[in-house]
Amino acid sequence: MSRKLKAEEKEYDDEILKSYESGEWKSVPNLDDEIARYASSAAATLTKDKRINIRLSSRDLEDIQTRAAEAGMPYQTLIASIVHKYASGRLVETVSRPTKRSAGRAKKLRAG
Repeated sequence: MSRKLKAEEKEYDDEILKSYESGEWKSVPNLDDEIARYASSAAATLTKDKRINIRLSSRDLEDIQTRAAEAGMPYQTLIASIVHKYASGRLVETVSRPTKRSAGRAKKLRAG
């Protein structure tokens, strides 16, 4: 059963088609190796055999819970992912985006 595309879906569909036809899409060499590498990484990430307890500030926990909700995942999963990325050397520091709380704190600090 097919349905009619909405205008925005049609526009997006057209962009993808143009991108493909212009040769922007490339095949992944050694696809089986790539799939195996990602499967291995996922299995290692999902294997949780140790439990830890940590103490966080209420504000940090609430900010993490907010970000996890935005990403559509449990906050414990987000924390585990952050720790895994750090441990594997893949956590890259970027310019942070201010949260509502941190933006409010920054305003208070500037005003005070």
